Amino acid sequence: SWGIKPDLSFGGAVGLMFLMLGCALPIYNQYWPLFVLFFYILSPIPYCIARRLVDDTDAMSNACKELAIFLTTGIVVSAFGLPIVFARAHLIEWGACALVLTGNTVIFATILGFFLVFGSNDDFSWQQW
Repeated sequence: SWGIKPDLSFGGAVGLMFLMLGCALPIYNQYWPLFVLFFYILSPIPYCIARRLVDDTDAMSNACKELAIFLTTGIVVSAFGLPIVFARAHLIEWGACALVLTGNTVIFATILGFFLVFGSNDDFSWQQW
């Protein structure tokens, strides 16, 4: 599993590069898309909380995990919707919107990859970090 860590960090760096290009290129020069950083931070929180609160043998654990996935999906959809709303409101250009959406795709794929690689291991604990 050591070989996947550089790949995840590279994916995060590429995603943030697309976000910064959508903001800082001289033809765009608007920093409104940086608000999607809040969605990057918020997206894993419901699932992490649900994993720590529930036990797999509990009947309510399935409902709690489903709620966490629903909330996470709402956060991810909002992250994709915000640049589109900004572009339609003429706060940013459509090219900047495309760059931000590309960055969103890469970042959320990286977050998903992290949870697929490190989330399935039962003996994984946060104390390893």
